[in-house]
Amino acid sequence: MAKYQVNKDKCLGCGVCTVNCPGGVELDTDGKAKVIDADKVEQCGGTDVCPHGVIEKKEEGEEKK
Repeated sequence: MAKYQVNKDKCLGCGVCTVNCPGGVELDTDGKAKVIDADKVEQCGGTDVCPHGVIEKKEEGEEKK
């Protein structure tokens, strides 16, 4: 199963992802997005949930770069 993460360095905190995928992404206390349910993000369109491309797909077992 793929995992998704938000690149916090690139996230604008615009909240579009929370509209595109309610229950999959929410805004964190730092005002940036965070993935709360990777399966839901997959159903919503994966990396396309964010129009700015800050949601990244990481296959299970893949090392973080």
